[in-house]
Amino acid sequence: MVKEDLVRIGLEVHCQLTKLKSKLFCNCSSDYRGKGPNTNICPVCFGMPGSLPVLNEKALKYALMIALALNAKISERMLFYRKNYFYPDMPKNFQISQYDKAGGMPLATGGRLSLDDGKIINIRRIQLEEDTGKLSYDGTIESSSTTYIDYNRAGIALIEIVTEPDMNSPKEARLFLQKLSSILEHLGLCDPNLEGAIRCDANISFGGGRRVEIKNISSFKEVERALRFEITRQRNLVSKGIEVKSETRHWDDVRRVTFSLRVKEEEEDYRYFPEPDLVPIEISNEMIQQVLSEMPELPEARKRRFMDRYGLPSQTAEVLTSRKALADLFEKSIELYPNAREIANWLASDLLAYLADTNKEIESLNVKPDHFAELVRLIDDGVISRSLAKSIFIEMVSTGKMPSEIVKGKGLEKISDQDYILQVVDKVFKENERAVKDALMNEKAINYLMGCVMKESGGKIDPNVVLQIIRQRLDQIRSVR
Repeated sequence: MVKEDLVRIGLEVHCQLTKLKSKLFCNCSSDYRGKGPNTNICPVCFGMPGSLPVLNEKALKYALMIALALNAKISERMLFYRKNYFYPDMPKNFQISQYDKAGGMPLATGGRLSLDDGKIINIRRIQLEEDTGKLSYDGTIESSSTTYIDYNRAGIALIEIVTEPDMNSPKEARLFLQKLSSILEHLGLCDPNLEGAIRCDANISFGGGRRVEIKNISSFKEVERALRFEITRQRNLVSKGIEVKSETRHWDDVRRVTFSLRVKEEEEDYRYFPEPDLVPIEISNEMIQQVLSEMPELPEARKRRFMDRYGLPSQTAEVLTSRKALADLFEKSIELYPNAREIANWLASDLLAYLADTNKEIESLNVKPDHFAELVRLIDDGVISRSLAKSIFIEMVSTGKMPSEIVKGKGLEKISDQDYILQVVDKVFKENERAVKDALMNEKAINYLMGCVMKESGGKIDPNVVLQIIRQRLDQIRSVR
């Protein structure tokens, strides 16, 4: 086990503004997924001589929303800079980005995000920049002899969120990203479910040693895995007296290892200088107030509302608002049937467990709010027992059938016939004489008899009725002794 204070982790999160229809500095479509390679490009994307970038005003507005949601300080004036480098993913050999030194002013500085345990992760800066092209390989980056370049992604609007190295474990890094993702979802500006919409670089140092950067990790789970591997690698080096190099490493999510890509560049290597084709942008207080007035409800406020209006426990409200799709499903379900606590429990426990087991997303399921409303109504009306509802739930989410359709098709209505229930209890008592003797002396032994009756009836009898009749039968036996 690594002491937490030995590990320092900072993240650079790149979020595409997927709500935009066009790129950051030109009119090329931002809908590049599934399109033929190098079809959404123009002279501005390539920085051809004579072409001039023009800022997409909606990108600035959306970026301001994200900065305000993260409690950052908005700059009164921001500048774009050229970040020069010579990688094949940027056709003009520089990226239009922002810089916070040498007179540079990014969109926002400061800011913070609170984890569920109250820990504050501070944000250093938030900036607006263009995305790069996409590289792909035959096989792995190490073994492939060919690199394919698709520039359709070059110029897509990105928000870069740079944190302070406040995280002390891979788990904290994952929790931060999940929180951030929920905020972006609620703002409706970035769809985290789209491939490549959120990517992350992680900086990590161990024991006060040099900082190592892991580039372009594509999922939150992989961020956690990559950091765990890197902590182990650096700890082993330190234990052997070997110096950890300051370098940029690649995460191979197939072999689950990091490997060195290159010596880490420092800021001076990028030769930042002001972008001469874009004027400074003044951000007025009126503009900020206008953006604030248009911001939707954010996860933290929604959580408090769920607790106040529906009486949900804090933890349940936290789970529901961790994903916008889940919170939306909850609210639409209770519009159809107002048992908020019961519906919340099915969503926060059973549905999330099903998604984790099947590795699916909510959006991929063929279930709607009326499925959950009907399931809970059938339980409340006494049509099905809670134990039967569990199996109905699994079939409901896997097939999209309505609960009533499943109940009718399988004849699963709850049995309420008293004579039948007595017959089943008597049969179980006759076949389990030893268990009956135990139950006469030990209340806890009744659970075994309960289980036998429920199994005998296929789980179709109300457990409360079963318990009541078992106790009556035991009292009758005691009275004749």
